[in-house]
Amino acid sequence: MAGRLSARFRNSDTLTDRPDFALVGVLKVPELQTSPARAILRRVSYALAALALAVVVVYLDRDGYKDAQENQLSLLDCIYYATVSLSTTGYGDVTPITPEARLINVLVITPLRIFFLIVLVGTTLSALTESSRQAFKIQRWRHRVRNHTVVVGFGTKGRTAIDAMLGDGISPSDIVVVDTDSSVLEVAASLGLVTVHGSATKSDVLRLAGVQNAASIIVAANRDDTAVLVTLTAREIAPNAKIAAAIRETDNAHLLRQSGADSVVVSSDTAGRLLGIARTTPSVVEMIEDLLTPEAGFAIAEREVEPEEVGGSPRHLSDIVLGVVRDGRLLRVGSPEVDAVEADDLLLYIRRVGN
Repeated sequence: MAGRLSARFRNSDTLTDRPDFALVGVLKVPELQTSPARAILRRVSYALAALALAVVVVYLDRDGYKDAQENQLSLLDCIYYATVSLSTTGYGDVTPITPEARLINVLVITPLRIFFLIVLVGTTLSALTESSRQAFKIQRWRHRVRNHTVVVGFGTKGRTAIDAMLGDGISPSDIVVVDTDSSVLEVAASLGLVTVHGSATKSDVLRLAGVQNAASIIVAANRDDTAVLVTLTAREIAPNAKIAAAIRETDNAHLLRQSGADSVVVSSDTAGRLLGIARTTPSVVEMIEDLLTPEAGFAIAEREVEPEEVGGSPRHLSDIVLGVVRDGRLLRVGSPEVDAVEADDLLLYIRRVGN
């Protein structure tokens, strides 16, 4: 059933079969931003390096050059010849014959000429090569991406989830954002995240995001039916990935679990519970928010059992343990099954951020 439903929403024009240059504008790999002044300074440096090389070549072979007066070239003559040659200005119609005139040509006219070429030609070449550079980066990224996290939807829920991951120390390059809104993808790209423009209900868009090689998938769609379809498609492509999905209504939670979600967060119920608690005990809500915010204070984390802790009670450990994950099941502390921790258990505990 899952395969038939997913196949109905597949795009006939498969993105993953397109050449890399055809993906420019759909898949965007961020790059380090360079200020315009630095970019121009770098281009000027390249131009000066080329000019210096040309001067050295002409000067070493100066016996083979003569000016209009049949004089042997001096170093200044070589510099002049190199500048008019590299700037494609030409020579012969108007020729400075005094050292002073040639010096002015080198120090004033030629820099203005180079500045013109930088503004006119340099900018044009940069625009023409942008697509080629982005295509190369896409090709390299697609071959290397592994064990990353794909976030579907960059709305409030998706952004908050990414903020939490970045707060936990996950590199932005290990996060891929999929959304249909190009404006929000620009914001995601400014954070250093890889972005894919398209609907995550289509399997080829998810494959372009590398879902088949992803370690985890976060579904933060704006609609519950979209979340169910995205989860169904993602589970078919990535049977071993951990999928966490958010929905608005509790009635749809079982559909998400049947579609393959490992974790389901009901946003309306969670917000409602916190509002109810805040009415009488706002400090409890404050503590819960602290636990869910990894940047400061306390945070809920997961770790493996240390060898010296095997066989001991989770309530007697140095950390405050809230639960034990055993064979994929979460067991609360106090349950008879977790009177003693085992070597393969995972501990959910409260850690102080910064320790």
